[in-house]
Amino acid sequence: MRQSLSIAFIVRDPLPPLRADLLTLFGAEMPRYGVHTELVGQAGGGAAAAWAAGHMHAVGSLQSRLASVLSPWWDLRGLLRARRRRRPDCIQVRDKIASGLLGRIAARLLGVPFIYWMSFPIVEGFDTRRDEIGSRGRGPAWLAHTLRAAASRVVLYRLVLPGARHIFVQSEAMAAWLAAKGFARSRMTAVPMGIDADAFDRSRVEAASDPRLDGRRVILYLGRVARARRSDFLLDVVQDLQQDIPGVLLVIAGDAAAPDDMAWMRAEVSRRSLAHHVLLTGWLPQRAALGYAVRAEVGLSPIPRGALFDVSSPTKLVEYLALGIPSVANDIPDQRLVIDESGAGLCVPMEVQAFAGAVRRLLQEPGLAAALAQRGPAYVRRHRTYAILGRIVAETYTKVLPGLSRP
Repeated sequence: MRQSLSIAFIVRDPLPPLRADLLTLFGAEMPRYGVHTELVGQAGGGAAAAWAAGHMHAVGSLQSRLASVLSPWWDLRGLLRARRRRRPDCIQVRDKIASGLLGRIAARLLGVPFIYWMSFPIVEGFDTRRDEIGSRGRGPAWLAHTLRAAASRVVLYRLVLPGARHIFVQSEAMAAWLAAKGFARSRMTAVPMGIDADAFDRSRVEAASDPRLDGRRVILYLGRVARARRSDFLLDVVQDLQQDIPGVLLVIAGDAAAPDDMAWMRAEVSRRSLAHHVLLTGWLPQRAALGYAVRAEVGLSPIPRGALFDVSSPTKLVEYLALGIPSVANDIPDQRLVIDESGAGLCVPMEVQAFAGAVRRLLQEPGLAAALAQRGPAYVRRHRTYAILGRIVAETYTKVLPGLSRP
């Protein structure tokens, strides 16, 4: 039996990768099991870096205006470069539709298995974008997005996924959702978001010395700001809390993907006269962001319900739990699962009074908050570190790729 294999892995993320589910899972964990990757994708503008887990083939740039049109051909060039280095044992594509079809065809020509990794419902994202444009009028842009969404649905659900030997999905909810579309549940493995246990060991994190936090009841949102995520909901919550907890301070440790989203958030803080109760840090290195996190009494994870986010696996709740921060999260399936299994937080609907009430309860009941905080790290170590998730992925490869020895 083979002791190692090479995966030609076409990714949607910019190269070099930044997301932990690529950088840690495939860069650090998979090589422990003899799984090496030839990463194929587009450059994201960051400094070039080596990929110790195999090799990186960055063809084209995501900063190009034509990236959405040219990326499948760039990926094909990258795949050919990877093939020249070593014949892959399988071809895996993540979150790309046209490149997914090319990957399936290439796998068939090479006589190797084809695997698809779905971390986001891309087609449904196109539907949402089409509807957003349509709400402003049905012009040429709406028609273009309508055609893209329709074509993408046919390609992904009728041509790409049916040809995949196995499908990795983001959550159990996503697996159930795809099963309802007719795909066999036995061909899917859920790999939720996890954390690097060492990076999120609270004993290794140095608390931020920011004097603006001194003497305040700090609550935390760790993550991205975006209109699509209804980030202004956080302001609704703190507006409710400040009525009877005048020392409350919401720290939003993160930035927005688009500058106009961050400008919108700052304008909302000003419009509501919440400057004394909201601290927007902007982008921070991870260690600095965690320094703010460990100063917080409560972590917040509101994720809008709907087709896009109900099948997601948010990282922030797991990060709070790993750091021993009692948390309030709303009831998207993966968050509800984590809260139910861990007993380390409170799960409520994404409604202002319900969310503020749960936060208020944790701030006013220190015994409850301490009990929840104690349960989080142990749960994460058992279920949601990348060491644990890496073993699940490696064991899946042994089942779907012939001849690979069991880890």
